[in-house]
This record gives sequence, structure tokens and C-alpha cells, in this order.
Amino acid sequence: MTEPHQRCVLLRHGETAWSRTRRHTGRTDVPLTDAGRRQALALVGRVELSSATTVLTSPLVRARATAELAGLGAAAVDPDLAEWDYGAYEGRTTEEIRVERPGWEIFVDGVPGGESIEQVAERADRVIARVRQSDGDVVCVGHAHLFRVLAARWVGLDPVWGKALTLEPASLSTLGWEREHPVVEVWNLT
Repeated sequence: MTEPHQRCVLLRHGETAWSRTRRHTGRTDVPLTDAGRRQALALVGRVELSSATTVLTSPLVRARATAELAGLGAAAVDPDLAEWDYGAYEGRTTEEIRVERPGWEIFVDGVPGGESIEQVAERADRVIARVRQSDGDVVCVGHAHLFRVLAARWVGLDPVWGKALTLEPASLSTLGWEREHPVVEVWNLT
């Protein structure tokens, strides 16, 4: 039996004004801050990124700019890497939402007018299928909540388990293999 070899390196985009203030930033196309651009530039030459044969990025400007500034070259835009559609909660903080819905958790309670966790997981599963069919390592540049769901799905868990993970701006994570078992090799490296 041939053991899998493809690794999936997740690169969360650099800081934005909304990520700095912890606002749910789904489909609003918020650009990187100056600090976010510096974070992305600091990634140039990272071994985790240089070994990739394929680079995929979210269509949102904060991810595309991070890929470019990190020196990843021509990245293919993959709509499945867009962040969770937060619907009515777009641009709001968890604290603001909890005034109306005490104890609210996105992974458990969802969002009105946006994507369900199952829809996000379907997109994550499609990304995983593309990675596992590739000829080598793949770098995906995207967003925290989507990547948290993707990591849970990579190791075969229900997408709700993404709630047990966190990601900082411009962090690197690696999903790989131990023999034939999918594993999280590195998480939230800044």
C-alpha cells in the first residue's frame, strides 16, 4: 500500500482592520493593514511554503495580497477557500452577537442568512479532495474559520470540532500524514 504524501499548508491572511477588532469578516473584502502587509512579507522564504507544488488562494483581497506578499507566485483562485458567509452577523463581534443570543457559538449555533457549518464543510471537503489528488504539497491561503473546519475534516472529524482550534493572522499550519492516517502536524505557527 502506498502511503499518502501530500501535505496541505494553511496560511491565514495577515491582519485586517476587522480581524484586529475581532469582527466576523466573511465576504466583505477588507484589505490588509500595514501590519498585515508586514506579517505577509515576513513569510517570504519559509520552508513550509517553498516546498509546495500548488498554491491556492481565496478570492478575497486579503488572502490574495498575503499570497503575493509572501512570495508565493501565481496562486490559483479557489472559491471554496472563501471565508464562512456570516450572513446577518457579518462585521459584528461575538460579544455584540451574544447580547442578543447569550452563549452563541458559530460552530454550534450558526448564523442567520449565511452558510451553515455543513455548507462550509462541503467546501472544505472539496479542497481536501483537490489536495489529496495533487502531485505534491499544496499551500492554501485563506481564512480562520474555514481553515478550522478544514482541519477537522482533514482528520475525519465532524466540522464542529473546528471550534477547538484557533488561528492568528499570518499563521502557518500543516496538515499531513502519519503513515496512512491524516494528522495535524503543525498548528497556528506565527
